[in-house]
Amino acid sequence: MFVIIFQALGWVIFGLGSFFVGVWLRGEPNKRNAEMTSMSLHLLFWITVAPSIGLGVLYPGLTHYDRELGLNPLPDHTFVKIIGILGLLTGVYLFIVSNVGLMRLGKGASAVFLTKQLVAVDIYEQMRNPMSLGFYLASIGLGLVIRSTSITFGSLLFVIPIHLFYLKYFEECELELRMGQTYLEYKRRVPFLFPKVNI
Repeated sequence: MFVIIFQALGWVIFGLGSFFVGVWLRGEPNKRNAEMTSMSLHLLFWITVAPSIGLGVLYPGLTHYDRELGLNPLPDHTFVKIIGILGLLTGVYLFIVSNVGLMRLGKGASAVFLTKQLVAVDIYEQMRNPMSLGFYLASIGLGLVIRSTSITFGSLLFVIPIHLFYLKYFEECELELRMGQTYLEYKRRVPFLFPKVNI
């Protein structure tokens, strides 16, 4: 139970950090502050959220969260597992492709080194946040595959909303300051999370 509380607390701290740093950045809007706050929030993520996720994989183990919380597992339906596998595979694909694009074209890496230039081609032509969408799909897909009520609904109702808040309230502001007019034009042209469907 301690690890689950540690994970929840890590996400809450990250969400609060996104809020307070976002407020400060709006009061002191310049490129240098955008770079500094972005690196600070990424560091906060690696200190508070990432270790708790890694620890949770080891103990209690992903398939034991429901037992720790006194929840029943999700029903054992083949259709649900297929949806979970598709979500997990799609999520991992988006995560890998978007990271490769950032490293190859943006000269940076997710949550490690800030990109030097805006990446607006390949998968980033379709949506502005493919890595985040990949993370969301993989989280929900994993929960469905292992029939975990807590991981599935924890992702949907807790983790994803906090991360979406970070993207909308902090990251978009930070990118506008770092990338300027180029990002504003990109933002107008490309959807936030889901690709456009051309009929």
